[in-house]
Amino acid sequence: MQYALLIYGPEPAEDAPDDLMAAEFQAYAEFTNHLVGRGAMKGGEALQPTASATTVQVRDGRTITTDGPFAETKETLGGFYLVEAADLDEAIAYAAMIPGAKLGSIEVRPVLELPAEYAAATAGAAGN
Repeated sequence: MQYALLIYGPEPAEDAPDDLMAAEFQAYAEFTNHLVGRGAMKGGEALQPTASATTVQVRDGRTITTDGPFAETKETLGGFYLVEAADLDEAIAYAAMIPGAKLGSIEVRPVLELPAEYAAATAGAAGN
């Protein structure tokens, strides 16, 4: 089964020391290589800071955009991994290895498996 491991934590400080950032990137690279080596890595990305986000809502047929995230929070979504795991316990074990778990939190969420007819339609739309 596939799981999304959503990484929440404090926004990175713009003035963070280069050696601290390099150590963080190295820790994430090592974790990513661990997943790849096990054949569990299905995807993932780091996200730009929330200041670069745009929130979109549709109300009464009108599209409304707002700069930044919709809700004010102390922890922000900084990135995610999409992994293949035998069960929730294995997904939790992977989440516990993510460097961001030390300062933030990792949300483990099973990916919804769509019926074949929906999955085929979605795959076709994604290719357009």
